[in-house]
Amino acid sequence: MNVLTYIIMANQEIRPQAYHRVFYSARQAIRRHISGGNVLIIATLLALVIANIPAVNQYYFDFWQQEIRLQIGSFNLFSHGGHPMSLLSFINDALMAVFFFTIGLEIKREILVGQLASFRNALLPIVAAIGGMLVPVVIFMLFSAGTQYTAGAAIPMATDIAFSLGVLAMLRSRVPLSLKIFLTTLAVVDDIGGILVIAIGYTDHVELWYLVGAAIVLGILCVGQQLRIKSKIFYLTLGGVVWFLFLNSGVHPTIAGVLVAFCIPAKPVFNPKGYIKTIRRTIGNFRADDDEALTRYSILSRQQMDWLKQIESASDKVISPLQELEDSLHPIVNMLIVPLFAFANAGIYLLDMSPAAAFEGVSLAIIVSLLAGKFLGILGFSWIAVKLRLAPMPDHANWSMLSGIALLGGIGFTVSLFIGNLAFNPADELQSQLLNLSKLGIVIGSLLAGILGYLSLKLTTKTSRFAGR
Repeated sequence: MNVLTYIIMANQEIRPQAYHRVFYSARQAIRRHISGGNVLIIATLLALVIANIPAVNQYYFDFWQQEIRLQIGSFNLFSHGGHPMSLLSFINDALMAVFFFTIGLEIKREILVGQLASFRNALLPIVAAIGGMLVPVVIFMLFSAGTQYTAGAAIPMATDIAFSLGVLAMLRSRVPLSLKIFLTTLAVVDDIGGILVIAIGYTDHVELWYLVGAAIVLGILCVGQQLRIKSKIFYLTLGGVVWFLFLNSGVHPTIAGVLVAFCIPAKPVFNPKGYIKTIRRTIGNFRADDDEALTRYSILSRQQMDWLKQIESASDKVISPLQELEDSLHPIVNMLIVPLFAFANAGIYLLDMSPAAAFEGVSLAIIVSLLAGKFLGILGFSWIAVKLRLAPMPDHANWSMLSGIALLGGIGFTVSLFIGNLAFNPADELQSQLLNLSKLGIVIGSLLAGILGYLSLKLTTKTSRFAGR
């Protein structure tokens, strides 16, 4: 999800002449992200409703436990430790690997040409993100000391970029562009932290030979990148092998998605200069006198087809595999994978919970960590960095505005739910209860963070003050 896309999405009052200068793919991405956020909200609400209708909720919970297979002979690709995966495991371990693959593509692009490419520009959101990860974990650990839910300490680390920037979109041009970039970069750094936590903190037992095999295949992918192999089939096929090896190694398979993404080439075959020359030369073959004859009902000659195929081939080669995969996978991830993950995991049975359960134990720890922890961590570390002159304050921003952004950082929905599923084993009765309570805390904490962040920014900004900035 590139920075340009989110900036435009969050700043929806775009002048018509400026709008037409936006790349076609970026305009398409804007529509997808807005729609994807709506689908995610609907999927979450639907899961909560269905999970609490006595006549159908058992069908809902049983449905996710069905076995899933992709089998040739005795070999089942969707198997873990010799046992077939359940549908829920397939969503969390296979489909979410695609989600983390797109995150890996985003991180690589941001490091190469995005906000993270400039150390000075990236320093403030990096420092803020570190604070926004450390302080919530410390607060959670203070709450959970001596309890049975200490394993969930990493749950409030995450910031959900789609939801948080969706709130900024509601404020239109009230918020300066620099703060939208700040929040986007912060969320990307948060994703890096979450990936490291998943890889290090939630790996109990490792099958070494599977990891050795995965390392060899990743080495082949790196060699392919150095040899300038551009075939997406090459990378995705070997990436699937890496995923299967990670799945059976004991290291969470979503990490395979990130590592494979780092091996995807970021450079196109054609540089833009060569592409433009090819286009001009080929288009020159079409005579202006023939334009009127080329309608939607025309049958092209073989020569005309060859010319157009040259243009098509050049267009494919001027877009790098990294950019093409990122652009093509985002609609699948935003409209299908993430909403399906939310629908499968956000279903919480509330009818046997007392109202007080939402504000005690692990639920309370998560709510306080998301609200107070994220706020204090992001704002406090930003204040230190600015006061020590390590990084400048974002353009046209003040501390009141940054406070609102810090509150929005407490929206930690998708990745928080994902880490919660790793922290608490749903097969164990006690941990299953802790998982449900943690999901409740995530939903309440994220909702409160979104509302408070929105109100804070609306009260501290003026209508259309930063249009075009």
